[in-house]
Amino acid sequence: MATGLLAFFIALFASMMLVVPVRAFALRVGMVDLPGPRKVHRTPIPLLGGLAMYAAVVVAVLLAFQGPVREQIAGILIGATFVAAVGILDDRGLLHHQVKLFVGMPLAAGILLLSGIRAQVFSILLGGRQGDVLDAALTALWVVGITASFSILDHMDGLCAGVAAMCSLFFALLAYINGQTLVTTLAAAVLGAATGFLRWNFKPAKIFMGDGGAMFLGFLMATLGLKLRMENATHLSSWLAPVLILGLPIFDTTLVTISRARRGLLPFAAPGKDHAAHRLSNLGLGHRGAVLALYLLGALGGSAAVIVNYLTTWGASFLAALALAVIFLGVVCLERAPYERQAHQVSAQPSD
Repeated sequence: MATGLLAFFIALFASMMLVVPVRAFALRVGMVDLPGPRKVHRTPIPLLGGLAMYAAVVVAVLLAFQGPVREQIAGILIGATFVAAVGILDDRGLLHHQVKLFVGMPLAAGILLLSGIRAQVFSILLGGRQGDVLDAALTALWVVGITASFSILDHMDGLCAGVAAMCSLFFALLAYINGQTLVTTLAAAVLGAATGFLRWNFKPAKIFMGDGGAMFLGFLMATLGLKLRMENATHLSSWLAPVLILGLPIFDTTLVTISRARRGLLPFAAPGKDHAAHRLSNLGLGHRGAVLALYLLGALGGSAAVIVNYLTTWGASFLAALALAVIFLGVVCLERAPYERQAHQVSAQPSD
């Protein structure tokens, strides 16, 4: 618990303080997000906020961990550094978004696999080489999917950082309950970094995290989901808990994917204001109301993950069915909500 609190406060203050020089640097080198038809801001906003969160997490982790534990965290930090660098290159316009999605994110998943971090679903159910191969494939799919979901979640002031903070809070809580010091400390560091960044990013935002920050947070969320172990819970509960914690970004990505596919658009290549937050805002909640409503939904998903830790297989099965029903109904209802329709064309820029 002590290392977790230490990591949280180090990352919190480091993130808040580092935003100031990072913002000045972004303005100096012209790393700004310009206003446009699919943007909600009307003046150029500095990017590179993710750099402050990245540095805060790295400093917090290195100061909180001692001895052999640092070796365990090395692979995670290497993967996180890689995705952050890819995202920053994309922010700079030096990479096509398909390189980010089909090369950068899978390579980051490969780094985790080489570090010995992987899903443990099929290896327990099937055993043998077949189970290991399927788990490796599931790991790659999970890392790419969650990283991409956070990448496209960064479309409203305070949304991506706030959701990441909420998810980190419940990862830290569940890891603490199950005696996982490494996961607790890493989650606490991310919680501190994301919360500190919100000081500058909540509406009206003075800086954006950029794709470098969004991908960095998404990668760490995926990693925490893979590292979380619930020793006294059922097998179903063990893999269901991370899905519930990350239920909000999974839901938003599902909504966007289904909605855009039904309109003949490529989900991750056709930008538009058709995310859950946009639709809730158009229903009358406004910008801040929509963001706060999604924070609440994220908290509900995290609370369900804590509950599933104590359920039997039957109870976890019922909760899984309930979660699927909620996602289905949410997609059906929100798809009918008003949004700004985008043109039927593939953009050269990633969706937001």
